[in-house]
Amino acid sequence: MNTIKKFKGSIVLAAIILITAGFIFKPAGFAVGSKAPELAFKNPEGKIMKLSSLKGKVVLIDFWASWCGPCRRENPAVVRAYEKYKDKKFVNGKGFTVFSYSLDKDVNKWKAAILKDNLTWKYHVSDLKGWTSEGSKLYGVSSIPTSYLIDGKGNILAKNLRGAALDAELEKHLKKPKP
Repeated sequence: MNTIKKFKGSIVLAAIILITAGFIFKPAGFAVGSKAPELAFKNPEGKIMKLSSLKGKVVLIDFWASWCGPCRRENPAVVRAYEKYKDKKFVNGKGFTVFSYSLDKDVNKWKAAILKDNLTWKYHVSDLKGWTSEGSKLYGVSSIPTSYLIDGKGNILAKNLRGAALDAELEKHLKKPKP
């Protein structure tokens, strides 16, 4: 009987440890309302580009890849949002841009997709490690496209916005003219 109680106690203790570990080891910056963790990676020409350099702007962090069909189909909507909102004033930010993080492994395919899809913003980064990339691990990315919308202070406003949902969220944060 004593052995059964010890066994049950061990199972309860193991469950508590596993549940606690799940809360401790959640990916940083994953929740809406939290600070977006820094991303500092090379652009296609090898220059380090930092997310923090965009402080003061509303930014869409867009995890994608040249080989990802759904990403490529979503790119025209991201381009339209960029063109429409890049010079707008927001409640907590001036202007809008995109910080594209590619899960590509081939720099030439990555560059070709940027050109073909007309991704005209200048913030394109990757460590060319595909699914094992540091940035995707940091943000808990398990599928693409994945996106995070952050405000001018670096706080996550929303995630995984597509098409009209991205426009609607950006509209919500526009600075309204004073009457």
